[in-house]
Amino acid sequence: MNRAETVVSAMLDAIRGVIVEHDVTYEEYAIAKQWLMDVGEAGEWPLFLDVFVETTVERNAFRGRAGSAGTILGPYHLPDAPVLDAPFELPRRPDEQGEPLTLSGRVTDAEGTPLAGAVLDVWHADAEGFYSGFHPDLPPGIFRGKVIADAEGRYEVNTILPAPYTIPHEGPTGAMVAACEWHPWRPAHIHLIVDAPGHEPLITQLFFEGSDYLDGDVAGAVKEDLVVRPVGGRVEYDFALAPAEVPLAAA
Repeated sequence: MNRAETVVSAMLDAIRGVIVEHDVTYEEYAIAKQWLMDVGEAGEWPLFLDVFVETTVERNAFRGRAGSAGTILGPYHLPDAPVLDAPFELPRRPDEQGEPLTLSGRVTDAEGTPLAGAVLDVWHADAEGFYSGFHPDLPPGIFRGKVIADAEGRYEVNTILPAPYTIPHEGPTGAMVAACEWHPWRPAHIHLIVDAPGHEPLITQLFFEGSDYLDGDVAGAVKEDLVVRPVGGRVEYDFALAPAEVPLAAA
C-alpha cells in the first residue's frame, strides 16, 4: 500500500465512521454534498483548510522541533514584501490609526547562538482588522516588510497594535460556522516568518495578552508560548531557529 492509498483510505474510513456513529441521514448527506460543492464554487477551500485544518497539520508536523513555537501561516501572507531600511518601521498611511508598538528581541539558533543577518518577514492587520492586498481601501504594502537582524542577532521594528478580525464569513464557510453556532473571530496577532541560512524557517504569530477571542480563536492557532504582554508600547520576544534538516540523500 503506497502513501496516498494509506492516507486516503484512512480519511475515507474516518468519514464513513462518522456517518455510522452519528446516524447521518440522506437529507443531511445531500446538504453536506451541496455545501462541499458551494465551497469549491466560492473558491473557499484555501480559507476552510487554513482555518480548520492547518493548525492540526502544523502541530503534528513540528512536534518536538527544537527552538521557538510556530503556528499557522494563514491566508494573508504575500511573498514579495520588500526589505526595509533601518531603523525598521512597517509601512503605514500618514494618518494611520492605532496604538504604537515596538517589537524587538534576538534571533538565535536552538543553542542560543546569535544569527547575524536573520530575516524577519512581518505582516499584520491594521487597527480595523484589515490586511493590505486583501482589502480595497488599503494601499499595497501597508504593514508588510522584511527586517534584518544585526550582527548580534538583534532586531527591532516599529508598527501599531493590530485589531482582532473575523475570517470571511459571508460564503459557505461562514454558513458552516453559523450552523455550528461558532464565532468567526481571530484575536489580535502579528505574523512572522523568521529565517536564516542553515536553519528551518519559523512560521509563527505573536498574540497579545488580554486580546478579545484569545481563548476562542476560530483557527485554534494560539499557543501559550506565543502570547506576549506589551509594556509601555513595547514587546520583547526572542526567536530560536531549529537547524535545517539534511536530506537523506545528502547525509
